[in-house]
Amino acid sequence: MKSLVVSGATSWVVENSAILEVVTCSDAHDPEALAATLKSSGFAELSQPKILLATSDALVDVIDAMRDQLDDSWKVPYVRAEILKRATRKHTFEKAALAAGVSIPTTTIIDLAENSQGTAYTVSDGGQIPTQGYPLILKPTAPRAWNLVKFEGQAKVHEVASADELRDLLDRIHGSGYRAKLILQDMIPGDDTGMRILTCYCDKNSQVRFASYGRTLIEEHSPGLIGVPAAILTGQNREIVDESVRLLAELKWVGYANFDLKYDPRDGKSKFFELNPRLGRSNYYVTGTGFNAVKWYVDEYVHDNLPDEFELIEADTETVYSVVPVRTIKWALARHPELWARVQRVIKAGGLRNPMHYKAEKHPVRWAKILAAGVSYDRKFHQYYDPEAAFHPGGEAADSDLPRR
Repeated sequence: MKSLVVSGATSWVVENSAILEVVTCSDAHDPEALAATLKSSGFAELSQPKILLATSDALVDVIDAMRDQLDDSWKVPYVRAEILKRATRKHTFEKAALAAGVSIPTTTIIDLAENSQGTAYTVSDGGQIPTQGYPLILKPTAPRAWNLVKFEGQAKVHEVASADELRDLLDRIHGSGYRAKLILQDMIPGDDTGMRILTCYCDKNSQVRFASYGRTLIEEHSPGLIGVPAAILTGQNREIVDESVRLLAELKWVGYANFDLKYDPRDGKSKFFELNPRLGRSNYYVTGTGFNAVKWYVDEYVHDNLPDEFELIEADTETVYSVVPVRTIKWALARHPELWARVQRVIKAGGLRNPMHYKAEKHPVRWAKILAAGVSYDRKFHQYYDPEAAFHPGGEAADSDLPRR
C-alpha cells in the first residue's frame, strides 16, 4: 500500500521508496497551488476516501485555508482556524494552559505588529525587555509567517544570552518583515534528557482516546531542526496525560496533539511548552510501541466506528525510537550512565525502533543514503551540541516517570 507525498522539492528520505509515491506541487505552502494539485487527474482517479495530513504546523494552516475546495472523498482531521490559532499561537496557548491548571514556563509576549507609538515592538502587559534571567528562549507564534521571511541567523528557536542580544535579534526579525507575535520564555536548565514528548488523539467530541509518552534522549541541534527529538525512550506518565486531558478539553481540540514538555529540576514539575497540531516528525515513536497512529484517523474519519464507551488507551511498551546511530545516543548520554544502561538494556532486548530501517525497502541507493545519514548525524551533533556543557545533574531526578524492566 503506497502513500502519496505531495512536495515542492524532492528528498532522499522519500526517493527510491517501495511505500511512497512523490507528487510534485509548485508550492505546497500556497493554498491555491495545493488545492489545484489535489484536484488534479492523478487524485481524481482515486475514488476511495483520502486522508490529508500535514508534515508541518505551517501546512496545517494551508490545509485549513483550502479544505473547502476539496470534495467529500477528502477527510481532513484538523480543527478549524479559530481553535487552531488559539491552541497553536503560543500567547493564547498560555491562557488555555493556565485555565486548565497546567504548568508552563514563565512567558513574555513581544508583538512586532505596527503600533501607535511607532516603535518596532511592544511587550505584553506594558512591560519592558527583561534585564535579567538570561539565557531566555525566543520563538515565533505564527509558523507560516515565520517561513515567509528571511534574516541573518534565522532558526526555528533562538537562545538569547542578554538584553542587548535580544534587542539585536528583534531588530533583525522586524527588519525581515515579520509582524506577528513572538514568545520569550524562561530557559529551563538541563540537557536534552530533560525533554518529554506526549502525543494524544482526541475524537470529534474532544475526548482523549489514546496517549503515548516518552523521554527525549537527544534532540536535533542544527539551526533548522532545533528541538526535534532524534531519540526517545518510551514509557508512561499518567499525571502528565491527565493534565493534557484537561488542557485539550479546554481547547476543544480534535485530532492529534503533539506536546513538547521539559522537566524543571528547580520545582520537580514537567512544563508544557506548546501544542503541535499534527503528528510530529518523530511520531514513529508511537508506532514503535505497537500502536499505528494513523488507525485512529481511519477508524473515525473513514469508518466512523469509534465506540461510544471507551477507556483511555495509553501506550506502555518500553522501546527506543531513534533516527541516529546507537553510538550517537551513547555519546550524548555520557553524563547519564544509569539512563544509558537502561537504554542499552532495551536495545539489547530488541527494542530499537528506527523508521528508516524498513525491510520492505530494497533499493540499494536508498540504503546507501541511510548509512551515509548516520555518519552525517555524528558530524552534525559534534558540530552543534556539547552534552558536557548542557548537562544539569538535577535532571536525573525525573527518571522515575518511566517504567523499568
